[in-house]
Amino acid sequence: MSAAVRFEARDTIGLITLDRPDNRNSMTAELLDAFTAAVAAARADEQLRCVVITGTGSCFSAGADFKAILQRETSTYRAPHEKSFAMYAPFLSVLDIDVPVVGALNGHTIGGGFGLSMCCDIRIGSLTAKYGANFTRLGLSPGMAISYILPRLVGISRAAEMLFTGRLVDGAEAERLGLLSSAVPAADVLPKALELAAAIAASAPIAVRETKRAMYRGLGWDPRAAAHAESFAQAESVVTADAAEGIAALLEKREPRFTGR
Repeated sequence: MSAAVRFEARDTIGLITLDRPDNRNSMTAELLDAFTAAVAAARADEQLRCVVITGTGSCFSAGADFKAILQRETSTYRAPHEKSFAMYAPFLSVLDIDVPVVGALNGHTIGGGFGLSMCCDIRIGSLTAKYGANFTRLGLSPGMAISYILPRLVGISRAAEMLFTGRLVDGAEAERLGLLSSAVPAADVLPKALELAAAIAASAPIAVRETKRAMYRGLGWDPRAAAHAESFAQAESVVTADAAEGIAALLEKREPRFTGR
């Protein structure tokens, strides 16, 4: 079986591909470990001037695998919030890539997968795919710094609506909201992203890297700290009756019945 996440260098452009379409590129331990390795390989390649992240199949990433564990277990003791944060640490490693990162969101981008997309500098998406964070519909508090990044992308009111209701938006609306730079037919997502990456790679590399640093420095950008702060609330919500009900409803394809417990 091929790696769950593949990395390849195409001259000055790096391509990271999530490749578990049968499991919707969900956040299994296998995929998270492979993603960590792919990002490390991209960071180690000094010839790269841009990195593109995409997926295979109908999903970019559907986030957590709700048929498996929602927190990462290890051989050593970790507090509940540390287990929650550990689920997101591999995707958050995108923040350590010095060159611009383009998300080629080929399909549905939900939950933790949505968080991964927001760690990219630029996002190209599919017109027909769904985008958003449905945590509250599952009885969970958000993770992956989504409550931090989303208001900065679309404003407080729109972020509040999306996060409080768990509503997903299609590509056309995501483009209008500013979540996507552009929304195109699914087959055109990766070509469009690679075209953009080539344009970035044609610019002066030192200037581009310094521009990226300056832009985020000016924003006081710290998603990793925000994700760590979120992990406490998420760890508390994971063990509630509402979380059990929300996840059961998702798997049974029915509306959840929350009780506030």
